[in-house]
Amino acid sequence: MRFHVMTLFPEMIGYVSKISIIGRAAENGAIEVLPVNIRDYSAEKHKKVDDYTYGGGAGMLMQAQPVYDCWKSICSLVGHKTRTVYLTPQARVFTQKDAMEFAGDEDIILLCGHYEGIDERVLEEIVTDYVSIGDYVLTGGELPALVLIDAISRMVPGVLSNSDSGEIESFSDGLLEYPQYTRPAVWHEKEVPPILLSGDHAKVEAWRYEKAVERTRQRRPELLEDK
Repeated sequence: MRFHVMTLFPEMIGYVSKISIIGRAAENGAIEVLPVNIRDYSAEKHKKVDDYTYGGGAGMLMQAQPVYDCWKSICSLVGHKTRTVYLTPQARVFTQKDAMEFAGDEDIILLCGHYEGIDERVLEEIVTDYVSIGDYVLTGGELPALVLIDAISRMVPGVLSNSDSGEIESFSDGLLEYPQYTRPAVWHEKEVPPILLSGDHAKVEAWRYEKAVERTRQRRPELLEDK
């Protein structure tokens, strides 16, 4: 899977995509993270990509032309128009279900805005999905883009060493994940629940489901409304 990230700060995307699980997945060829500098497509002498907003108001706005030309270049490289995601707080919040769906694409374009946003006309022209990572405002779309890359990559075959890891975790079945424990069996006088040491897989699974429901009820009760 290839992530084409349209950004004003390609070095930010490039650095993070080289470390941890995402970095190993890129080395192994399971994914590619390809930052593309929008400034390279500016027609301005000094590679300017922003201007004042019509109608007045504070702040600057990213211009349509460099964004559109950058997008066209990526689509030409891919060979067709591809899913283009604009990261904005003015959208529905990204979920695990979205991560699983997006992981089915071979190519995905992530558009990172800055300043007061991007000229609406180019968004109407190229964007297929509007996605938010939460109801708050950041200085740019790079961090949200990295969040999507991380979440989606986990669903791509060959990224996680344990094929079950991406499926049996929080939100995969609409519940938060159950509590987990590792060695030692006793720490600070707190013992691992005996059932996890029993070797009875059926009872362990039943316990995990019960604890997942319990934790979801305590921390995210709204997730249980449809269950």
